[in-house]
Amino acid sequence: MEGMEKWMNQLQQWLYQVEHWLDQTPASQLYVAIGVLFLTSVILLLFGLFRRTKSNTIMLAGLSGSGKTILFYQKGKIKPVHVVDVPGHSRLRPKLDEYLPQTAGLVFVVDAVEFLPNCRAAAEYLYDILTKASIVKKKIPVLILCNKTDKVTAHTKEFIRKQLEKEIDKLRTSRTAISDADIANEFTLGVTGEAFTFSHCHNKVVIAEASGLTGDIVQVEQFIREHVKP
Repeated sequence: MEGMEKWMNQLQQWLYQVEHWLDQTPASQLYVAIGVLFLTSVILLLFGLFRRTKSNTIMLAGLSGSGKTILFYQKGKIKPVHVVDVPGHSRLRPKLDEYLPQTAGLVFVVDAVEFLPNCRAAAEYLYDILTKASIVKKKIPVLILCNKTDKVTAHTKEFIRKQLEKEIDKLRTSRTAISDADIANEFTLGVTGEAFTFSHCHNKVVIAEASGLTGDIVQVEQFIREHVKP
């Protein structure tokens, strides 16, 4: 009871001080103070909403036929993640830019069985992602997911990693002569004088294995839980 009485006395003193301040403050200053308080509240509310939206969005990207659709339905079971499947066709890839502001992580799916015939195309798509300003500036983590690893003819994730690094190394050499407009929209990859590795990237890049057909997506779930906030 003594603690309650002490708290009530402090509250009454605080209310008295507020009332006194209101009596002594000109109306114009009160309006300004109320306006600043309202604007601050709105900004904090919008920031909170943005953080919540960003925290649960995972992008799925990759070439057509890599198995993104099956993985999409598997990952859709993980709550409260919001999965966005970006079409693999080159004309539909700009959809990626629409969701990047809310993205907590990006999963780039590679067909581990048909990897070699598509290695160059996959490397070009991945290069564009890793040099995209909106991804680099926000340090959006990227998971390169080797899909269909349940197949006997599937390549290992280490083989796929090394081949992608080699192709991207060739790409960064061939794309050095780019226009000023391109430079404004892209970040360069790698370290000058060294062969490219994913460890050189501005944002975190990891490689994992999965099988959308059998439902083996443990490593994907780990990636999502690490970067998606509940």
